[in-house]
Amino acid sequence: MLQAHLGTGERAEAFYGRQVHPYLTAAMRDFIRRQSMVFLSTADARGHCDATFRAGPPGFVTVLDDRTLAYPEYRGNGVLASAGNLTENPHIGLLFMDFTHDHIGLHVNGSARLLSDQELRAAHPWIPTESAPGRHPVLWTLITLHEAYVHCSKHIPHLEPAPRPLGVARTRPKDADYFTEPAPVPVAAGPGQDLPLTGPEVFGSACDSARAHPSAGS
Repeated sequence: MLQAHLGTGERAEAFYGRQVHPYLTAAMRDFIRRQSMVFLSTADARGHCDATFRAGPPGFVTVLDDRTLAYPEYRGNGVLASAGNLTENPHIGLLFMDFTHDHIGLHVNGSARLLSDQELRAAHPWIPTESAPGRHPVLWTLITLHEAYVHCSKHIPHLEPAPRPLGVARTRPKDADYFTEPAPVPVAAGPGQDLPLTGPEVFGSACDSARAHPSAGS
């Protein structure tokens, strides 16, 4: 065990005993209800990991009770990376971070399953119809908590909330193009010259790799 190797076992046991809970304390539940963002981690059946981010109005992650949370899944790019992983591997990690007031974080680890909007509301009819104005959930992720514990304030930066500027033209590329590379420019061949290879002949290994791992990037 790494704790034994590095001599941190005693400190770890003290942390487990004081900070790690198999349920959400009242302070944890109140904290989650105030948060407008959460970071998620999931993995598929092969252990390939995915980290992502969710945001919404404060309380968009719903506290159903001291051992159960739920958050909505909306129509997006169709990749469904986190939801797809959860159909193969139910383990999920959530990290709530307060960057603006108390500068503290909360880890929640648990197991998850997907429910339709109708299924969740049949069991919990008090959930608001529109957790995000104008948007309706396609699915809900229902999380059964295994453990919850603090993320200390050290090194958490202070961020000032600010509205997005309205009516200002964006100079950056659109989201879909932000990290892409421009397509190669065709080069006309001169007399007796061959055209440079720009298709699958050059990128065959990458294409083959993507075909071998159809879930990559999803």
